[in-house]
Amino acid sequence: MTSLALLGFVVGMTALWSAAEGMPVGGFLLRCFAGLFGGAAALVAVRKAPGVKRMSADTRSLLLAVLACPIPLVLAIAMWFYVA
Repeated sequence: MTSLALLGFVVGMTALWSAAEGMPVGGFLLRCFAGLFGGAAALVAVRKAPGVKRMSADTRSLLLAVLACPIPLVLAIAMWFYVA
């Protein structure tokens, strides 16, 4: 969740700086926000699922880590190819 919060902060600051400079804010940044918050909602939904609640703490943490890691990776790759 920390990496999702950091990505949200970075995307939010980029949107704020773009708006302050008069650049159009939307398109790519909105897709990043949608992916970011969609991924966070999916992680919360998985964590609150009854089957996951019954798991041991170690197994639950491992499952959530496996699900959480692709979200920042996909956003970082999308930003890399969008800028390049």
